[in-house]
Amino acid sequence: MVGGFVAPKRVLMGPGPSDVHARVLAAASQGTIGHLDPEFVRLMDEIKLLLRATFRTENDLTFAISAPGSIGMETSVINLVEPGDTIIVCVNGVFGGRICSMAERAGAKVVKVNTPWGRAVDPADVEAALKANPGTRVVAFVQAETSTGALSDAKTIAAIARAHGALSLCDAVTSLAGVPLEVDAWGIDATYSATQKCLSAPPGLSPVTYSAAAVERLKTRNSPVVSWFQDLALVMSYWGSGGNATARRTYHHTAPVNALFGLHEALRMLHEEGLEASWARHARVHALLAEGLEDLGFRYVVPQGERLPQLNSVWIPEGVDDAAGRGQLLNDHGVEIGAGLGDFAGKVWRIGLMGQSCSERHVELLLNALAKVSGRSRSTSRLLEATA
Repeated sequence: MVGGFVAPKRVLMGPGPSDVHARVLAAASQGTIGHLDPEFVRLMDEIKLLLRATFRTENDLTFAISAPGSIGMETSVINLVEPGDTIIVCVNGVFGGRICSMAERAGAKVVKVNTPWGRAVDPADVEAALKANPGTRVVAFVQAETSTGALSDAKTIAAIARAHGALSLCDAVTSLAGVPLEVDAWGIDATYSATQKCLSAPPGLSPVTYSAAAVERLKTRNSPVVSWFQDLALVMSYWGSGGNATARRTYHHTAPVNALFGLHEALRMLHEEGLEASWARHARVHALLAEGLEDLGFRYVVPQGERLPQLNSVWIPEGVDDAAGRGQLLNDHGVEIGAGLGDFAGKVWRIGLMGQSCSERHVELLLNALAKVSGRSRSTSRLLEATA
């Protein structure tokens, strides 16, 4: 007989998931109800409203896909492009490359705008690619590249795409609620995110939002979407989108009811704090972490001015073994950080300051642990009393 599982106590400071507040865990642990129960339908409507406020949009088609962030990416790609369409993809890390792979599988012609890892996308390169590829249908980019910690200019890239008659597709998996994102004001057509980053809800849901222009693209496709489950034309009727939110919901799939309970509470907590206050907290705590890391001799991968506050990539110090160092942090101090991906594997550590994991207490705990792991001393220490 297999025994029960008891999760170890961890402080989550990697690239996701982030710490989940007790309020969110309690909400998710409520008794399960049916996915077409009138009370659950009411909750779905509240989640839509809360997500619109979080994305800063009035888009009718705004909801949470029943799967993690990668399916938000794939759903957006396969609904907005058809075989033979040209899509320009900005690649400055792992996740831009993943968009390329999904678009190629959908039969699109992929034009890559390559940027060195650890740098923000240069909007001038996007402009040049659009001039060289008239008739491009979509421009896709990652606002917050989780593999490197680089922050790209979503506002400018979306404006360039719009000027050339292309839809803009923004990966906001790590950026949503951590840095400014203004979907309507910046004219972004399709945006997807994930719950386990700065929203601090359990993994497994992908918030998305689509503009009227993106919805029109869905309605005027010449070919069916290759995935039945991810066909937004079908999902719209389940989430009450498409201009008639009060209409009877059409069964599409069994939604992860308890996960949505948790997301609802996480969004409530975000807006109790205030979205701008959340952005400011991530920036403030990042500054403390950056000062402490530099004090310990760590060097950032991303130049100042292009860094994400919530995802900090640093070069692993000489003489420190990647896996052994992270293992010591985890086993001796209970702190999880992330390894490098792709070109940065074995060279970089990724430190997350996301949502509930973005606090002065987390920074102090990590810096003291890193000092021991790296064998370096801190010249200054802001010891904080432990708080619950």
